[in-house]
Amino acid sequence: QGLQLNMQETTESAPSQPWSPAGMDVVDFFKRSVGDWRSLRSSHNIAFAQLEEVNTDIEITNVGSDDEEMLQICKTYDVDPTTAVSAIRMAWEGYSDWDEDEVVNGSTVLVVVQDSDTKGRLLRSVGYTETIPSAGDWEMQEDGTFVLHTLYDRAAAEERIWFATPDLRMRVSMIKTQGGKGVLTASLSTEVRQKPKASD
Repeated sequence: QGLQLNMQETTESAPSQPWSPAGMDVVDFFKRSVGDWRSLRSSHNIAFAQLEEVNTDIEITNVGSDDEEMLQICKTYDVDPTTAVSAIRMAWEGYSDWDEDEVVNGSTVLVVVQDSDTKGRLLRSVGYTETIPSAGDWEMQEDGTFVLHTLYDRAAAEERIWFATPDLRMRVSMIKTQGGKGVLTASLSTEVRQKPKASD
């Protein structure tokens, strides 16, 4: 009886396992991304040796299969909308320390097409470096990192996004030369989920 009691005490006092994003699939990744976020991005323009900090409020919402913008981006890339495993709208508004009087805002629809368990394509109504539709190749790594590679007319973008906790996302972005041999800009973003304020 004493041994059973000691085993019970040991079990109850054992610390819980820390949360980990390892093994997260792309559907869970985008599901967890829905919400309101506060982002702080530090960007290094390597070509001009300049630093920039950007504070941004980001709103991510689910998009239905009948959304006009979602249907249009699928039509542009000849993708059957019913094959998309996830679709979200991301809207942002923020300012840069280069010019705090200028508000930077916009929105884009992201459509996730899955070609295998860990790879696929991401369609955007507005690209990361150019304000035109774009399509990139994504991969979910074993540690839960979402990696996206996108080619543009004059550059290439690489993004790595992961959850440090359920309410903290990290994002590393690089804009490279079209051939991928040189890095033009590199940035690190921390994105903190904003909890709804309790009503009085």
